[in-house]
Amino acid sequence: MPALIRLIHSVSSGLRWLPPTVARLTVGWIFLQSGWGKLHDLPKVVAFFTDLGIPAPQFQAPLAATAELVCGALLLVGLFTRVASLPLIGTMLVAILTALRGDIHELSDLFGMSEYLYIALLLWLGAYGAGPISLDAVFAKRLESAERPLPGRAAASAR
Repeated sequence: MPALIRLIHSVSSGLRWLPPTVARLTVGWIFLQSGWGKLHDLPKVVAFFTDLGIPAPQFQAPLAATAELVCGALLLVGLFTRVASLPLIGTMLVAILTALRGDIHELSDLFGMSEYLYIALLLWLGAYGAGPISLDAVFAKRLESAERPLPGRAAASAR
């Protein structure tokens, strides 16, 4: 039995890159496309926001569309993932509270909404980051190596 447990741990350890990569690529692509579509049909989005009673729809519609496009692109490449997840969570909360509120009659209705599932994935990405296959990981490694003094420099600076 211990050999099976070691095998399971070994396989799961080797696949740790997969969940954050799939989550951010999926959510990033969805928001990138959504933002692009909204920006290319802003009058329709402004009218929809007006019907929902969202304040300042002429300002809010392009703001939401741009946030979806830019933050979706950032998620796709895994850059500033933790920060980029926040405006998208806000956008989904507004969608649920305005456009979808009437569709929620019980908790399972909320949990079944794609907007809620996006929030769950975005919260996870915001808390744990983009994962090892991302620009965030590349920059983190560079910062870490830049902060680590070279062996010769450490001795010279100690004097």
